Parts: sequence; C-alpha cells; structure tokens
Amino acid sequence: MARFKALALIPALALAAGALSACGEEGGTAAGGVQLVASGKVTTCTHLPYQPFQVKQGDKIVGFDVDLVDLVGKKLGVEQSIVDIAFENIESGEAMNSGQCDLAAAGMTITDKRKAKFDFSDPYFEATQALLVKTGSPIKDLSNVAGKKIGVQSATTGADYAKEKATGAEIVTFDDLALLEQAVKNGTVDAGVNDNGVLYDFAKTNTDTTVVTEFKTNEFYGIGVKKGSTALLGQINEVLKASVADGSYAQIYQKWFGKAPAWQPGSPTAG
Repeated sequence: MARFKALALIPALALAAGALSACGEEGGTAAGGVQLVASGKVTTCTHLPYQPFQVKQGDKIVGFDVDLVDLVGKKLGVEQSIVDIAFENIESGEAMNSGQCDLAAAGMTITDKRKAKFDFSDPYFEATQALLVKTGSPIKDLSNVAGKKIGVQSATTGADYAKEKATGAEIVTFDDLALLEQAVKNGTVDAGVNDNGVLYDFAKTNTDTTVVTEFKTNEFYGIGVKKGSTALLGQINEVLKASVADGSYAQIYQKWFGKAPAWQPGSPTAG
C-alpha cells in the first residue's frame, strides 16, 4: 500500500490547485451557517464502485451512502453533488483539505489513524471484515493460507487485517472493490478480504462466489469532514439522529440490504 500513498501525493497537489480555482469563488453558506465549497450544493467525495453504498447506475450515482447524504442536503437546503476520486486521496484527508469536497462518504471505517487527518461524524453503519472465495473452495478462513493469493483493496482496513492475519499468503492489492471481486470470481486470487456488506452484495448476484466467514473487527463507518468543520459535522450528526427517530434510516437500510438493521446510529459501538 505504501507505493499508492506515495503516488497519491502528486494528484493531491493537483487537486488542491484545481479545487481552489474551481470552487474557491463559488463557495456559499447553507442552513445552520455551514460553509460549502460550492454554492447551492453539498459536495461529496467517494470512490466508485462500492456497491451497495455507492455505485453508478446509468448516469446516476446511487446507494446507501448517497441516500443518507441526500438527507444531509435536505437539511441544509441544497442538492448533493458527488465526485469520484481515488480512495487514497479521501483516506489521506487531501480531498477535504484541498477544498474538492465538503464531506467524504465512501463506506469508510473510523480509525484513529484517519481521525488524525480529518474529523468523522458519529458512526452510521456497523461493518466487519469478511472472506470471499469461489464456490466450492477449500478455503474457509485465513488459517493455512500460506502460498495462496489473498486479494485486498488498497488503503483499507481489510488490507491491514489480511496482512496481519493471512500468514504466509501473497497479498495482492487492487485499486478498487470491483477489481478485487472480479479477481476472486475469475480465480486470479484464491480469496478476497473486504467489508461484509459489499461482499455479500456481490455474492448475491455472482453465485459462483460465496462469503465463507466474517471476522469480528468492531468497525463502524463514519462520514469524513475537514478538521474544524464543526457546523457541518453538527448538521450531519443531527441528521443521523433524526433518521433513526423518524424511521428513514431503517427505510434506507431495508432498501439497500433487504432487511431491517440490527444496529442503528446511536447504538453502542463497543464490544
């Protein structure tokens, strides 16, 4: 992963220059005194595809995260605009710091390392790592995978987990989720590690693959904002709390996962 992070500095600098010229003169103020990088819209940085959290369907980007941020836009009185960029530029904080977006919603796990670079909303989704294999594979977990190829997505907590737990395996890094999933499907790698929600979604429509196990990692997704963006962060957290109270969170969850949520924002996150 180190080589991607080093290379990410170059496009990040370009982002900064481009974002300042593109957005700096168009910034505006939304409800609640929230300062936005572009007038009349809340700009979201994400990395496609990460189905069902964000994925392009036709000429639209849709998904669980998209619907949640639409609720934020509604509270602010603006529309949501989505920018697809490399995940490394989101995880590094450069996307927000350069002014390319107001927030990042990318199925992103809250970690101490990331919190040092930007601020997170309250948790909005409970996740854990899982293992995707071809149907019929003898691999059932990460024990005895020495000599096997284990696919991971760059700059993710799943990559960190696999590197720690898959003793003796060759870790193969992919730029995005779709490449990882296809590598498992076509046998380029023997198994893949990523978050449970996206892998179950893939296996549902690709029945030659299956999720064989989950690893309890106590992970939760958060929405990222530039450090010091207290007004925006407060509005996001208010929306998350209200979405539970009015049932809209459960409705969005049911829409994308086909079942009621076992965990909702505001529930305990430890254990």
